[in-house]
Amino acid sequence: MYHAIVRRKITSAFAGLSAGRIEAITDELSTNAVHYFVGTHALSGTRRTPEAIRAWYGRLLRLLNGISFTLQEVRVSGWPWCMQVETIWIETNFGTDGVKTSAEGGNLIQIEWGRVTSVCIYPDTAALERTLQRIAAKGTTEALAAPITS
Repeated sequence: MYHAIVRRKITSAFAGLSAGRIEAITDELSTNAVHYFVGTHALSGTRRTPEAIRAWYGRLLRLLNGISFTLQEVRVSGWPWCMQVETIWIETNFGTDGVKTSAEGGNLIQIEWGRVTSVCIYPDTAALERTLQRIAAKGTTEALAAPITS
């Protein structure tokens, strides 16, 4: 039963982010959550403060306009005090230049007593880097900015 509740909450959080609501994600995080995005680009790095995590999601929404997630799978395991969630998704966005792109990826999420303590995001980094390079070439300098870390 608890796994079904967590699955619904994760699905709702992704739907909220797809609607442009950063708080759909940040409201689920513990105050000491760790947020990691693989790669070496403007969206990569590790964040350990709520402010840096909010700033990162703001950057995500600015760079990948209209980002939308379609969840392919949501797997939940463990006990309420130590749950693991694996998501597999397809994201679609329009960059800052209106060019539609899609890529696959996944998240590994740790939840303790209903609060997300860790989010590790593993997208198709080659596709993402192509998008960031493309929009940077068209004037979006933030696409080449240093990662937001803390």
